[in-house]
Parts: sequence; structure tokens; C-alpha cells
Amino acid sequence: MITENTYAVPFLSHTTQSGKSPAPPEGPAAPNPPVTLDVPGSKSITNRALLLAALAQGTSHLEGVLFSDDSRHFLKCLQDLGFETRVDEAGRKVSIHGLGGRVPLSEASPYVGSAGTAARFLTAWLGLTRGVYHMDASQQMRRRPMAPLLASLRELGCEVIPDPLGEVDHFPFTLRAHGFQKNDISINIDSSSQFLSALLIVSCLCGEDFTTRIEGTHGMAYIEMTLKMMEQFGVHTRRAGERAFLTPAGQRYRPRVYQVEPDVSAACYFYAMSPLLNVPVLVRHVQFDSMQGDVQFIRILERMGCHARDTDQGILVSPPPEGVFHGVTVDMSGCSDQAITLAAIAPFADSPTVINGIGHIRYQESDRIAAVCRELSKMGIRCEERDDGMTIYPGMPSPSLVETYDDHRMAMGFALTGLRSPGIVISNPGCCRKTFEDYFEVFGQTVDSIAIQKS
Repeated sequence: MITENTYAVPFLSHTTQSGKSPAPPEGPAAPNPPVTLDVPGSKSITNRALLLAALAQGTSHLEGVLFSDDSRHFLKCLQDLGFETRVDEAGRKVSIHGLGGRVPLSEASPYVGSAGTAARFLTAWLGLTRGVYHMDASQQMRRRPMAPLLASLRELGCEVIPDPLGEVDHFPFTLRAHGFQKNDISINIDSSSQFLSALLIVSCLCGEDFTTRIEGTHGMAYIEMTLKMMEQFGVHTRRAGERAFLTPAGQRYRPRVYQVEPDVSAACYFYAMSPLLNVPVLVRHVQFDSMQGDVQFIRILERMGCHARDTDQGILVSPPPEGVFHGVTVDMSGCSDQAITLAAIAPFADSPTVINGIGHIRYQESDRIAAVCRELSKMGIRCEERDDGMTIYPGMPSPSLVETYDDHRMAMGFALTGLRSPGIVISNPGCCRKTFEDYFEVFGQTVDSIAIQKS
């Protein structure tokens, strides 16, 4: 049951047996046919496409667009900067008339809300164009890291003026931009790969060959997505050594009709239901050749005992043959948005689950490692926290009100836990508006379909 402030997760009692430790769901065979559903367009691809369309020379038509808090903030920022847009939410379409990298208004006050992509991508672009831009964000985004990107912009010639009432190197601030004053830069990506993506996307506006060097470590899946989408809009960047990229001069983004992929991040919550509830799950139009790094999560499910295969409709994930899934030791640096998803189902595995390589998620919408361990501990689940990961031990979670810290992935991920453990209630389910505003409606419909199959 969903209210304004909470969501009581429906418990499918026939999927577990009583006792201190989780037992396999009844029956060795998974039901057939699979539970099949659709998810919205990718947030990451939508927001990159919005920026690339604005940077192109001419009108681009984007289809399959995700409309969420993040993408609406990004789109509103473009409109506030003076861009001509046409928006059809019902048809999931947006048209943007780009000006080849030029910003229509030389002074504006974009508000990015809690959208990390809008915050980093627009800051890089506006800081390297010419004009004065007063940047602000939500309280949540004001706490998130910006210092590495702002340091790089200063080195490239932008004046970054902090708000006297704010914190240095955080929102809000003013950018006084004078264009590119040099043709190379280093960027530290320890806390976010978005800093690198932002600079790569705008690097072709330099007017000279531009070199972007990498400091720090981070999963590169989102960088590969950025590079692929840049190529799709007409700009090629190549490796210049192991930790550098070169963008040759003379390239410009071209307008195009662009289809946004379904959101693999959203799909993963439903794929996780396969081992959890002993059902096959198919999400339409999700394929293994997706640009999105979170497709790696499906490979993790295979290691836990599931079977996955591409079909004409989408990837089909089937549960382990005996209905029991295994704990795993995994580096999730390339699909870190799914660390919460894995942690949420880990108590029901037959052995501990060790998640590594995710230290940077402490700087996202919440300190996600601390938040996960805190909420699992409240449920009586043993959880060991490390700087860059955590270990979760098997056990039956106790009833609990899950605090979500205004973090959409905490809300979406921990809803899974309640499907196998009664009494799990999600606080502030509305935070899912950030990326998947009707998540709990789709979640409930999917659970109803599973319950009917099992009845």
C-alpha cells in the first residue's frame, strides 16, 4: 500500500519458509511464461542526449525520452538559457534547436535541482563558453562534490565565484566564462565520472586539439557511454595513452533523430525479482549490447545461479534451477548504481555477498554504503562496512521502516527486500520521481502478476 509518505511492500509469503535463515522458494521449476514489462527511457542517455542536441547545429528530435525530476530540470535549464524546445511528454519526445555550441543568453540563472548530470554537464559547458551564469541547485545537490570540475574550469580560464552564504566549491556559484584559455586539462574522477564525461562532451568546442587527462580511479562504463553518444552525434575522441583522451579540432555535433534506450538501471530492480521470487523476468527492449554499464548486473545474477539470454523481445532472466541463489564477491565499480539492488537481495542468498569497488557512491544522493549498512542492521542483518564496499551475511530481515535519505535508489532497491520479508515499509517513496516517477505502480503491478502466476 502506498501513501504520500510510505510504501508498505507486499509480502509474497509463499516464496519463503519459516525459520531463522531463508529457504528456497517452493518447487524446483520456475513458472512459465515469464513476467514481462516495460521500463522508461534511460536517465543517463536522456540527459546526455539533451546536452548533445543543444550543442549540435540545427534541430534534433529525441524519442523515448525519460521524463523525471532530473530530466525536467535539465530541460528547464536549457529553456532558461534561451533554447527553442518542443516537448511532448505523452509521446516521450523532445525537439531541441541547437546553435553549434553557442548559448543564446549570455547571462542566466540555471537551477539544476538534484540532477547530477545537469549539474556537472551544464557547469562544464557554461564555464567554457562566454557569459555569466549564476548556478544553483537543491540542498541535496549542494552537498555533492563539484571541486574537481571547478578546479579544472579555473585552470581553463573560467572565473568561479562562490556564493558568500554557500560552501566553497559547492553549489551555488557564479561562472564568468571567457572560453577555452588552454587546450589540455587534468580531471580527478575519484568521486564522479561525470566530471570526465562533462569535459569530454564540450572538448570539441575548444577550437584546437584538446587533451583530457585522467587522475584518480572510477568505473569507466559511463565514460564509454559518453564516447559512444558523442560519436553518434558526430564527434570522435580517441585514446592518447592509457589515461588520456584527445579530441581533434574541427569537429561539430550534428543534429539527428535519436532513440533513447530503455533504462537498464530501472530494469535491474525487476531482474532481481527472478532469483528472489523464483520467476523468469523479461524487460522489453533491454539487450546485452546496451551502452549502459548496469547491464553487467545481469551477469552478476548469472554468477548467483540465474540464467540469462537475449531474445527478440529483450533479455530474459530465469531463476536458479533449485530456487536457491548464491552469495558472490564482486567488483561493482562498473555498475555501482546496482550496489543497493544487490545488497537488498543479499540476505536471502545461501552465503555472504562481498561488494567492492564502490567507494565513490558515498558521494552520491546519500552516502550509500553507510545508508545500506545502517538499514540492513536495523533489520537485524549482519553487514560489515568498508571504505570502498561492504559484506552482507545471510539472514531473515525483521520488520523495519526503511529510511531512504531522499535517495531514489535506496527506495527502489529496498522494496525488493520486503517481497521476501514481511513488515518492510519504505519511507518517502516519492523520491523515485528523480528517475522513475511511477516506479511503485509498475512494481506493484509486476508483483501482482507474479502472485497470480504462483497462485
